[in-house]
Amino acid sequence: MLYRENQRNGDKLSQLGFGCMRLPRKGVGIDISRSADMVHSAIEKGVNYFDTAYVYPGSENALGQILSGGWREKVNIATKMPLFLVRSANDFDKFFSQQLEHLKTGFIDYYLLHMLTDFEYFDKLRSLGIEDWIKKEKASGRIRNMGFSFHGRYDSFAKIIDAYDWDFCMIQYNYLDENHQAGTAGLKYANSKNLPVIIMEPLRGGKLAAGLPDEAMREFRAVNNDRTPADWGLRWVWNHPEATVVLSGMNSETQCEQNIATASEVAANSMTEEESEAVKKVTAIMKSKIKINCTGCGYCMPCPHSVDIPGTFSSYSNSYIFDRMHIITNYMMTTGVLAEKPGFASQCKKCGKCEKHCPQNIKIMDELENASKYLEPFWVKAAAKVMRRFTIGGVKNKNKTDTQRN
Repeated sequence: MLYRENQRNGDKLSQLGFGCMRLPRKGVGIDISRSADMVHSAIEKGVNYFDTAYVYPGSENALGQILSGGWREKVNIATKMPLFLVRSANDFDKFFSQQLEHLKTGFIDYYLLHMLTDFEYFDKLRSLGIEDWIKKEKASGRIRNMGFSFHGRYDSFAKIIDAYDWDFCMIQYNYLDENHQAGTAGLKYANSKNLPVIIMEPLRGGKLAAGLPDEAMREFRAVNNDRTPADWGLRWVWNHPEATVVLSGMNSETQCEQNIATASEVAANSMTEEESEAVKKVTAIMKSKIKINCTGCGYCMPCPHSVDIPGTFSSYSNSYIFDRMHIITNYMMTTGVLAEKPGFASQCKKCGKCEKHCPQNIKIMDELENASKYLEPFWVKAAAKVMRRFTIGGVKNKNKTDTQRN
């Protein structure tokens, strides 16, 4: 196993992290016996970073059980506060205490605020006292490193990075997402701030590991006939020296063995020119099937009516390549539920401001109308509205409320 150093504290982290969201299941629950064999084997082969979350069904409890008996001391545990369940400052202690109990540990090595989508969302957390809470828990030793996972646009990512003295961060990154969400710009910006970056979705939830078009597979096989698509995807991310840990949600022994083998030989900046060119060709093939030629440059933003134009176009295009319902659900969560201001395509008022600034000359207003019809079946906005009532999106900003009172 190859390791990369956390430049802030010197931790040697395995460049392959074990994502525990997709542990093998048996019946309605996690198969503890099989999962334990996989986790223990991964630890013995050098994996020392395990990622879970409060909202991954049964994952924290399973990991806590699996790591008992001396295994806990050999690894770093990362888990996440379920922000969309937080309603008040009291919930910070409530959920964190439950997580420590689930994981059978007295501290978390790498703790994250789960799924920040925009700066306003973080600002609302600050109004609830999140910064004081973090300070208290770090001083107590119950949190060693504090970070956040991000699912929004680059400009908000940079603002969140600058707004607090974070210890690390987590972003989605793969060869199709160089210009989506935080993207390459975010990866490099975090690194410039001396922040370790944990990579999630290096294979787009498995979409880059299976089902690639035949013409894409031909490009890969022309360079190396033995590598799997998953191998190519992981190698591409590890080629970036700014990526500290790359998470893989492994749910089979074969996946573990293959990913560990790759992680034991692939260093940063090791891809040959021929290999890099193959990935570029595959990316072009994949993007040729994309509905809208949006590069995610953001010149169309901000929208006066809060539409997340790049995010909408990314979801719209991806829904024609990958599973539509999965994309729609993600669109609803990041655009309508977890954002401070909903950014649905249907909010477009056709003012035309965006089209004046688009380098690709996209007919943005027409495409937003098309995207709205495709991504917003009747239940999407209704479900988002209901869910917002039970998330921090429905909590009034305390600071604003106090100002109004004064």
